[in-house]
Amino acid sequence: MNEKDLADESFLREKYQMSKNAKDHNDDFYSGEQINFEDYYLDEEDDYLDEDEDINESVRENKIRSGDPDQKSEASIAVSGEKVHKSAAEKKSPADSATESIAVKKRMSASDSQKKSMEKKPVGADQKRMAAEVQYQAPESKEWDSEVREQVDMKKESAKNSDKKRDDPGKKDTGNKKNSQEKNKAQSNGTGKTGAEKNSTGKNETQKKSPGKTEAQKNNPGKSGPQKGAAGKNGSSKGNTGRTGVQRNSAGKSGAQRNGTGKSGAKRSSGNPAKASGAGRKPKKSGVPIPLIAAGVFVGVFAAAYIGISVYFMSHFYMNTEINGHDFSLKTAADVKEYIEQQVQGYSLTILEKDNKTDSISGEEISLRYNENKDIENVLQKQNAFLWPQAFFVKNSSKATVDVSYDREALEDKISTLQAVKAEQIPPTSAYPKFDGTEYVVEPEVTGTEVNKELLREKIHQYISEFQPELDMVGENCYALPKYTSESGDVRAACNEMNQYLKASITYSMDQPVVVDKTLISEWVTADAEMKVTFNEGAVREWLREFGKQYDTVGKTRTITSPWGKTVEVSGGTYGWSVDEEAEFPALVNSIKNGEVVTREPIYVDGQRAASRGPQDWGSTYAEVDLSGQHMWFIVDGAVALETDVVTGVPTPARETPSGVYSILEKELNSTLVGEIDPRTGEPEYRTPVAYWMRVTWSGIGFHDATWQSAFGGSLYASGAGSHGCINMPLDQAGALYNMLPVGTPVIIHY
Repeated sequence: MNEKDLADESFLREKYQMSKNAKDHNDDFYSGEQINFEDYYLDEEDDYLDEDEDINESVRENKIRSGDPDQKSEASIAVSGEKVHKSAAEKKSPADSATESIAVKKRMSASDSQKKSMEKKPVGADQKRMAAEVQYQAPESKEWDSEVREQVDMKKESAKNSDKKRDDPGKKDTGNKKNSQEKNKAQSNGTGKTGAEKNSTGKNETQKKSPGKTEAQKNNPGKSGPQKGAAGKNGSSKGNTGRTGVQRNSAGKSGAQRNGTGKSGAKRSSGNPAKASGAGRKPKKSGVPIPLIAAGVFVGVFAAAYIGISVYFMSHFYMNTEINGHDFSLKTAADVKEYIEQQVQGYSLTILEKDNKTDSISGEEISLRYNENKDIENVLQKQNAFLWPQAFFVKNSSKATVDVSYDREALEDKISTLQAVKAEQIPPTSAYPKFDGTEYVVEPEVTGTEVNKELLREKIHQYISEFQPELDMVGENCYALPKYTSESGDVRAACNEMNQYLKASITYSMDQPVVVDKTLISEWVTADAEMKVTFNEGAVREWLREFGKQYDTVGKTRTITSPWGKTVEVSGGTYGWSVDEEAEFPALVNSIKNGEVVTREPIYVDGQRAASRGPQDWGSTYAEVDLSGQHMWFIVDGAVALETDVVTGVPTPARETPSGVYSILEKELNSTLVGEIDPRTGEPEYRTPVAYWMRVTWSGIGFHDATWQSAFGGSLYASGAGSHGCINMPLDQAGALYNMLPVGTPVIIHY
């Protein structure tokens, strides 16, 4: 066997093994049916099938020549067709025949080995499947199942029908003639072939009843059917050059097969139904993807629809279009004008006034008529037709001048006769902040009955131009409106600012607490006509002045009852309470502005504080001098601690002892009292040393010892023994008082 033959045999075995692997792995090329080797490996050009048929045909012919009984039986199915071309097969060289014989024997040996291995195993579902695989791998084995035979017969029948339809009449006649000659020759030679063997074309009576099966196959159950080979192929098989019309001719394949340069109208049918129908093959891809084509079609349709709608809106108004308050969606300019003309006829405007009063103005009364202009067309031209989708989301409100004419004099007469115009014109009152006892709130406005005549005329003209049926004077604010309403933000802001001041609360600790809180502060906070808030500090200062008058005691008239039981009124002096208004004013203002809540004393003038609150602010410890009785007492906690007769000043304006309420300003031992300067001498009137000095006034009045006095009390002060205004005391009593009397002790001097 030469290298070429070995290569052919190796190639054939590889194909059988590939077929088996495809079935075992259930890959995409195996559809689940038992298919023939040739069918499974058909491609679009049938190249592999052509080579396999040539090899199988050559191998079978060698087996027949070598005397193989199985091959003879198989060859008898198509003997008549084979004899016509037998001479061409016999022309092969002896070496080629020997090579083919060896290849056939090896294949038969492999097939027998497989059958033996199958027979040794018990028959079951898995073994049946394996048996089917063996038949699938070795189509030349004798153990074919019925399904495979039916596949072969179906394929032959399909091929015959294809040849009958596609072969031209000349070739068919030639083939029939040759077949007839082969039949006669076979009969005359006494070859002993059966009727089934003679009808190699598959047209005898037996084959019609049982397609693809001969008499010999029926009588021999051991045979599964005709083997594949050159003789097993019918009109759909391929032959070498020189074969009949049902085989390969010199120009190529016949009918359903190849012709000179390519395939004929119908391809060779395979045993696999999926293969024959083309379902097993992948469709060819088109040049343009289907989604891209669909997208292009959609874009085209959408663009055409969009442009069409845009053209429509070149002559029609958008959806949601209002002109002068009326809806003209999808209307043309002509539609708008027609509507206006219809409204003119029989038009009447009803005017709604306060207190459910009404008046009306008819178009006929004012000679109303419509004058056509271009404003409607201008509104349409300003509309961008290609932006029509926005009309679904935005309301398109336009104003067009509807030119109407009327008798203005007649209209003025009608306006002047309206009930609202003829009524009393009461001006409005603005809303304002009002203190309700707790805080500032908005006091609502009062509109009054005053009519805004200019606005009323404007609204009447507008309503007539728009052909509105009713004009609500209140709704259109035709009555004179206040500057600020309860909804005005300025009023609310003013209330909030004013309420900030009301947060403060200052309590003064007096004999009775004095409170400066929201009640008092609300009087000091105001809002002007522009809702500008002002804190009236002048009012605060005035209040402090009154506060001081009420609670200051310096110089005020007081009542005192002496230990003798004498009750007198005393006024004047320097002792008592005195609020420092200049210092307290900024303190109070800041406390209010900062919203402080505090309890405290007012700020007093230095040294102007008293011992207690009340009518007798000197308290229960004080010194008392009775000028009439020329006697003094030192009262400690309401009880007399010291008393003595005294000599006071001469009862003249220049030397009298002043009455009033004072206090001890200072004390000094061994002091020299110096009198006023005498203008005549330029020297002090006196220089008098004393042991105990207790000052009552800064003008030189005080308690001191007077050793030069011979007696004290009585009427000495008026008889020439009186002092320059001081209170003369005996030396021992002056010493005792000095030791008992602290600085700041109140001193009450009275008659």
